[in-house]
Amino acid sequence: MRIFASIRIAGRALRRNKMRSLLTMLGIIIGVGAVIGSVSLTSGATKQVEDQVSSLGESVITVFSGNFTSGAMRGGWGSAPTLTVEDAKAIAGIKNVVAVSPEVRDREQVLANGLNWNTQVMGESPDYPQIRNWSMGSGAMFGDQDVRSLAKTAIIGQTVADELFPNQNPVGQTIRIRNLPFLIVGVLGAKGFNLFGQDQDDTIVVPYTSHMHRITTRTFVNDILVQAANDKVIDSVQNDITDLLLTRHRSKEQDFTVRNQLELMQAVTATSRAMSFLLAGVAAVSLVVGGIGIMNIMLVSVTERTREIGIRMAVGARAADILVQFLIEAVTLSAIGGSIGIMGGMGFSWLIAYIRHWPTVTPFVWMAIAFVSSALIGIVSGFYPAWKASKLDPIDALRYE
Repeated sequence: MRIFASIRIAGRALRRNKMRSLLTMLGIIIGVGAVIGSVSLTSGATKQVEDQVSSLGESVITVFSGNFTSGAMRGGWGSAPTLTVEDAKAIAGIKNVVAVSPEVRDREQVLANGLNWNTQVMGESPDYPQIRNWSMGSGAMFGDQDVRSLAKTAIIGQTVADELFPNQNPVGQTIRIRNLPFLIVGVLGAKGFNLFGQDQDDTIVVPYTSHMHRITTRTFVNDILVQAANDKVIDSVQNDITDLLLTRHRSKEQDFTVRNQLELMQAVTATSRAMSFLLAGVAAVSLVVGGIGIMNIMLVSVTERTREIGIRMAVGARAADILVQFLIEAVTLSAIGGSIGIMGGMGFSWLIAYIRHWPTVTPFVWMAIAFVSSALIGIVSGFYPAWKASKLDPIDALRYE
């Protein structure tokens, strides 16, 4: 008996019992749908977090100032002034460092256009947009000459522009910070909220020298942003920064902390991957239950069709033909169930995304894994019933009532 004939016979057998076939596939449908739905949601969440981490900059290293201990009082990193502009300039000379920005920041009540707004005022170098991978919405970034001359120039985020200059072009207008007039030379492109729920567009950026000598009077910076040439050299650059600052600060213990975006990205990716496999593992239980259902129904089918098997063997069908026929039926059930489950899982994830506005991503590799797994379950679950059918004695089968 040829394979195509076996497929036709298997198809007729399944169509004769449509409801039973559908109920048999239900376990596979639920299992595969759960796998695809959970993976789509977790993959979408992972991509969103990765995009937010990337929005903080590519190959970025942040050097934080140190901690302090004074009697019974203690503070963590960032609580003690240990970093200077000179440290930033020295870091700029390290191999594979392409951009550096000493950073100072304070919250200020600013005024413009007859309105006021409390926002974060940051002192940065002209490299800041490059480091943060932040494009200009309009205007241009201030330059090195502005840093050297302590110029009263500023660029503002989209939130500040909307609050202080509604329906206006802020470029060329003046904003007052601590009653000092700063000329707005550019507006940063909208970035939205970051990984920590902070509005990145609610900011004003001025030359760090202007911040340190005009807005405040300080000699230390809060932190230093550093961009490495690429991710491959980020670890070596981080080590070089650590060695350099230890030498400059003449300290055996670090009075600073060095972190990079790659570490955050890897932590987020590892967590999301673990969650994906956990959810997929839970959903796989349904696949096992579906496989048991297929095996049970196929055993019932063998019993019901014992006389049919005997007739086929009597007219020349071999044991291998009977084995293949029942295997095809089992694989067909699981493959169709897997296909419906994939479509159902994708539909469910799209529905959740539409209702809850969650991002979803359905990796093709997981679709392939789910389909192949359902087919393998069909083979494994159907093999014993098919083997049992192929071993029936033709005479006993014909006598079966």
